[in-house]
Amino acid sequence: MSQEIDAILLEDARLSLDELARSCRVSREWVIEHVQWGLLQNENLIGADPNVWIFDSRSFVRIKRIVAIERDFECNPELAGLVADLIEEVELLRTRLKASGPNES
Repeated sequence: MSQEIDAILLEDARLSLDELARSCRVSREWVIEHVQWGLLQNENLIGADPNVWIFDSRSFVRIKRIVAIERDFECNPELAGLVADLIEEVELLRTRLKASGPNES
């Protein structure tokens, strides 16, 4: 018996609202609420009909992170968004530090 696996390169992902919600195992309403609260930002989302929203891989990763934070720490969405922002900032700074060259101690 063969199993078929649907896969896309995450970097190239372009997901509709329903595809994103299904992939992240959250409801469509959960995603819409988090967009409205400003926790998921994308120039293609503001003021548009949710049925035409397109999300990229950064949104996918951010939602997975926020879901985990909300679940693990039983916190509200705003706090989870702030923690996700801080994690993303640390990752960005580490990337910049690595790109600047070898560390001299």
